[in-house]
Amino acid sequence: MASVYHEEHRRLQEAFGTTRLATMLDENWVHEAIQPDEAVFIESRDMFFLSTVDPDGNPTVSYKGGPVGLVKVVNERTLAFPGFDGNGMFLSMGNIVGQGRVGLLFIDFENPHRVRVQGRATFHREDILLGDWVEAKYVVRVSVDKVWVNCPRYIHRYQRLEQNRFVPVACRKTPLATWKRLDFVQDVIADEDRSAAQAEGVIGLDEYQRKHARGEA
Repeated sequence: MASVYHEEHRRLQEAFGTTRLATMLDENWVHEAIQPDEAVFIESRDMFFLSTVDPDGNPTVSYKGGPVGLVKVVNERTLAFPGFDGNGMFLSMGNIVGQGRVGLLFIDFENPHRVRVQGRATFHREDILLGDWVEAKYVVRVSVDKVWVNCPRYIHRYQRLEQNRFVPVACRKTPLATWKRLDFVQDVIADEDRSAAQAEGVIGLDEYQRKHARGEA
């Protein structure tokens, strides 16, 4: 397996006296296949952080939330996750289609633990797994290159209160995203969303901000 380090990493390790430790982790801790305990942890998550890069090498990091089981471990070298209705920018997905390189960070904030994954992702509008997530628009598959568990030190302990009400659930109508009710987006959203916004009531920015402050947006 290729080293996770490059010349710049090695220079810093040497400067800070961590070369032997870094080498031990690279050779004995970082691995290419998802281990059974890691698979259980990944599939127990309802959120993760996704990093991608654009054609100029500029990184972006996105929060991806959904139901428990948001990410499926297809096999020891493959992960899959869905895409739901979003803001239409497709920053992460465009980077995946264009460059494909991704990093995924899975964290448990209640019992501090984290797993990191690096790999190459592909975007699929049609996929056998598409129906496994309610209202999924597409599926991303990640071919895993490297996996490792990070030290949980510095992970602040937070308690999960409830699942976000906008997460699609079977046999329940998903609420319209509050921002789609904003008056200045009515000309640019889909007809179906515009009709729903008008039915619920179009709002101004001040009202949206009040809803956001109350945790309703």
